[in-house]
Amino acid sequence: MTPSDGYLLDNRQNEAGQRFDAFATLFDPVTFRHLEAFGIGPGWRCWEVGAGGTSVVTWLADKTGPTGKVVATDIDTSLLAAAARPPVEVRVHDVGTEEPPGEGFDLVHARLVLVHVPDRERALRSMIQALRPGGRLLVEDADPALQPLICPDEHGPEQRLANRLRHGFRKLLAERGADLSYGRKLPRLLREAGLHEVEADAYFPMTSPACTALEAATVRQIRGRLVAAGLATDEEIDQHLANLEAGSMDLATAPMISAWGRKA
Repeated sequence: MTPSDGYLLDNRQNEAGQRFDAFATLFDPVTFRHLEAFGIGPGWRCWEVGAGGTSVVTWLADKTGPTGKVVATDIDTSLLAAAARPPVEVRVHDVGTEEPPGEGFDLVHARLVLVHVPDRERALRSMIQALRPGGRLLVEDADPALQPLICPDEHGPEQRLANRLRHGFRKLLAERGADLSYGRKLPRLLREAGLHEVEADAYFPMTSPACTALEAATVRQIRGRLVAAGLATDEEIDQHLANLEAGSMDLATAPMISAWGRKA
């Protein structure tokens, strides 16, 4: 998969940075809580898979310090340039088709990545292969099928329009090979891959300014695709963006499932 022929949300589009900022606001506290529980500290070697933006990479670099190493990879690293300084190494890399960018990592982490990767099984094997014995894997992915609505409280025309556009977004994702129920499978997949001490939890934000910012950026980013596929008109998208700007809707995200385990 390349940004142009498969991935619906291209890092090179103007809205990508806005989406990563919203993800950081919504999900960084969850991610950092899990990583802190692993005991991450100076000297750790970490691989951040599909890093996208810089918030997690920068946090990892601060935690591991000058004696550690953070390898940050993505198929498009254009938004990672600001993080490319020691101990961070930025590489263009496709986790679904290429060998790991190293081995012996203490931590491998991917957030909202594997759901979009066509060969998720290979990607997960690659991530586990890169761990040292006793190393930790943390995979965090959405499960849009578990909670498919952008407006769970669908009480008026604004909410109905928002949910219809969200259905169109999910259809576009599925057509590109995204597994919309992947998040719930993660605990089982980590156990079947041989990891020990597997646990998982879920986070489901609602009614946050970051949810609104994320929805606005996402709809702008896929606007042309929605219209071309006959899933929405320009007028409907304009109306939805105006409704978002008015700030009267309670918006949610798909639940993010965090699953983690230790390599034997």
